[in-house]
Amino acid sequence: MNKILKKLEQFGIVPVVVLEDDKDAALLAKALCDGGLACAEVTFRTAAAEESIRIMSEKFPEMVVGAGTVLTVEQVDRAVKAGAQFIVSPGFNPVVVKYCIDHEIPITPGVVTPSEMEQAIAMGLVVKFFPAEPSGGLDMIKAVAAPYTTLRFMPTGGINPENIVPYLQYDKILACGGSWMVKGNLVARGDFDQITELTKEAVSLVYSAREVK
Repeated sequence: MNKILKKLEQFGIVPVVVLEDDKDAALLAKALCDGGLACAEVTFRTAAAEESIRIMSEKFPEMVVGAGTVLTVEQVDRAVKAGAQFIVSPGFNPVVVKYCIDHEIPITPGVVTPSEMEQAIAMGLVVKFFPAEPSGGLDMIKAVAAPYTTLRFMPTGGINPENIVPYLQYDKILACGGSWMVKGNLVARGDFDQITELTKEAVSLVYSAREVK
């Protein structure tokens, strides 16, 4: 496993960030770092994503910043040029996955089915189980992990403070993606102190999960 994914494993939670305006990027990055999560998956769903990644990477070099919702090779190139250290996709696109592997760019593709998981295993990848809760959650992950003993997961989708601890206690989980500490309404109203507090609470959940793991 590459060093970027090892860092994400140490954090335990990867904040999934949707930014509508890049003017919020630095403030959000600071809030996350102050809360103890110096990492973020900035989704390529908005026009502000690319510049937001650039700002976070340049102003907060200690952060592990990645790009999410990456659907094309062109987006991979833009994200990496802006400073993204890892790529996350909602599904398993063989073209995008192969491109990232060939260029030694860490990628975590989204999967739900055993067939997709077998493709990921053949390529030595950690997978994003997405959408996690609607697709069966931790029970589903445990069921498919039984035959796929080497596969590790980064579940995202429906993960929240009420259900994350059991996920993190399972040894096949690398980290969980979550957005509750970086909700759009908090960013929109500039409530970065609240984001820091929610991030601290998220970090405490990681510690509590790992203490009894």
